[in-house]
Amino acid sequence: MPGSKHAALSGWGRFPICSSDIFRPEKFAELSAVVGSNSQKLIARGAGRAYGDAALNADNRVVDLQRLNRMLEFDADTGILRAEAGVTIDEIIRVFTRRGYFPAVVPGTRFVTMGGAVAADIHGKSHHRDSSFGTHLLWFDLMLASGEIKQCSREENRELFWATVGGMGLTGVIVEVAIRLRRIESAYIQGEMIRVGNVDEALEKFESIDRQYEASAAWIDCLSAKGALGRSVLQAGNFASVESLPRNLRSEPLHPKQSSAPAVPFNLPNFALNPLSARIFNLAIYATHRDKTHATMPYEPFFFPLDSIHNWNRIYGKRGFTQYQCVWPMTESRAGLIEVLEAISGSGRASFLAVLKKFGAQEGMLSFPMPGYTLALDFPVTDGLLDFLDRLDEMVLKRGGRVYLAKDARMRPDTLRAMYPKFAEWQAVKRKGDPNNHFSSTLSRRLQMDPA
Repeated sequence: MPGSKHAALSGWGRFPICSSDIFRPEKFAELSAVVGSNSQKLIARGAGRAYGDAALNADNRVVDLQRLNRMLEFDADTGILRAEAGVTIDEIIRVFTRRGYFPAVVPGTRFVTMGGAVAADIHGKSHHRDSSFGTHLLWFDLMLASGEIKQCSREENRELFWATVGGMGLTGVIVEVAIRLRRIESAYIQGEMIRVGNVDEALEKFESIDRQYEASAAWIDCLSAKGALGRSVLQAGNFASVESLPRNLRSEPLHPKQSSAPAVPFNLPNFALNPLSARIFNLAIYATHRDKTHATMPYEPFFFPLDSIHNWNRIYGKRGFTQYQCVWPMTESRAGLIEVLEAISGSGRASFLAVLKKFGAQEGMLSFPMPGYTLALDFPVTDGLLDFLDRLDEMVLKRGGRVYLAKDARMRPDTLRAMYPKFAEWQAVKRKGDPNNHFSSTLSRRLQMDPA
């Protein structure tokens, strides 16, 4: 069995921070030895890109799967890739884009492992068309506390499959996955950029381009008020065909130029991010973007704009930040969005990142999306923030919405149960597959998800 290192860990938001015994197996046999080695609680961890405490395990064990990152088999006729759980979306893109394949669903960062993608049932700008990662997942191998490996799919171990997709790693350790990649003619996106003046214009534009574009999202100014409440810059696009590309790009359509990414070298002081600087930033973003049609860009700035700056989470300083992402049913989305934006604007709290997307159909027990609109916000951890987010929870809950567990660091247990109507069904599967509650995390204990 590999040795462990006792160290502090956090999610991408750097809040909270917990100390754990961390194992980093390189082989399947080492992983099996770690899982079955003692009675301490265990949670698997990928690249650490969940924002909150989903992959933390205070005073217990964490097994880091990043060294189990081998691609095992690929069928070019079907686009089916079999890979270990530590393989990242970034690694898949860099190997297969040049061959004309791309993951069917990608989140806002490419530095997510396959195991993490399953556990969080990640979604992206194309959810209204393509649903979530689980939709394109064929099967996965799951290691139970006993060391037994169960292959789970829609046909085999079906309940365990749907409890694990979006189940935050609490049903076992995802060892291997099989996913279907999509074919692409080029690695460029063609579409348009649209500047809209308020919430109603933003929602109207989303609906009008729904069938035209497979991927869309809007940066939204959450500090604007009155008639400009929710003014946005909406970006939408499709993978370009070779024929539609500018002539200078047609010779190498699958090899866009890679730009170097700067890095934030140190933690910024806490005073650097404040309501005034956030307001100036939002004003600058809106003012410098103009409507563009038939725009062509490489896939990276379209799908992964934040990855263009390494360690960007350091801009929030040592205090860290929490990302709040909620979704409302379609019939409640407009009213819910206005209510939350007005609360943020009135509070003066600064969210430097605010993204609006449209969701479509969704399966799963604890999967986050539902048909409707979702808003993601980043807040520096400051006095009174957690109470303010509790208020937002109440607003979202009364309209039938919910909050994303992969980004949560502070929600209450009763709120989870009210927001996720299939929680009792999920817990029953968890109890059956992990009767001794071997797989547990800081998140699961905070939310009282572990069966009694």
